Amino acid sequence: MEQYAGYIFDLDGTIYLGDHAIEGAVETIQHLQAQGKKLLFLTNKTIDSRESYVKKLNKFGIQIGMEHMLNPALVTIHYLQKNYAGKKVYVIGEPVLKEEFLDNGIEFATTPQETDIIVVSWDREFHYRHLDFAYQAIKHGAEVIATHPDRTCPMPGGDVPDCAGMMGAIEGVTGKKIETIMGKPSVMTIMAALDILQLEAKDCLMSGDRLETDIRMGALAGMSTALVLSGITQEEDLAASDVTPTYVVPSVHAILRESVSSK
Repeated sequence: MEQYAGYIFDLDGTIYLGDHAIEGAVETIQHLQAQGKKLLFLTNKTIDSRESYVKKLNKFGIQIGMEHMLNPALVTIHYLQKNYAGKKVYVIGEPVLKEEFLDNGIEFATTPQETDIIVVSWDREFHYRHLDFAYQAIKHGAEVIATHPDRTCPMPGGDVPDCAGMMGAIEGVTGKKIETIMGKPSVMTIMAALDILQLEAKDCLMSGDRLETDIRMGALAGMSTALVLSGITQEEDLAASDVTPTYVVPSVHAILRESVSSK
């Protein structure tokens, strides 16, 4: 697994769980950096800023900068700026996401009638008023996109509900599926990732703990993929999935172990 020029890593369940790095993950990243490999870290989480992820990885001993971090907030901002410039947006999401939108010139709607587009994201304070606002806006013609499709997010004490819960509520009352999604496994995210790395898909390895997002996205893009069993997905889940990883490994530490054992 050391033959690739670029390595794309999921974070939660792949590099760390909560505030603890997964065993061998830091050493593996440091080894790849020493080999001159191009690295990019992806997360579907929208409850923290990219800056906070960089600081967290730095604290673990993984020395990267903002240029190595991609999240749905950044992909969504670029999408809105390109397709909805000057339009008014209603955001279901946490304060950190809204602040990043405002910092990038996104204008917020205050009434359903003036809303042009609704952005649905993970919101741990999601409530009925959010649902009603979105429903009324959609009745007035507003379009809907989502930052990411994750059903749950892995945490040290067990997984918790994620953005799919908010999406499901809106889909339930409107009867319409939210089709436009920014985060993994969206083609928008993988194209942004390859643009940052300046590499072709065939030269990259995508590592993550979710078959339906990390591995599916990598496979659709034409990348090799490594499913790690250190997060959400367990080995028994493979039989029920239509996604087949190139590799199935206990953790990303397998990349380093394989390199050492081949010398």
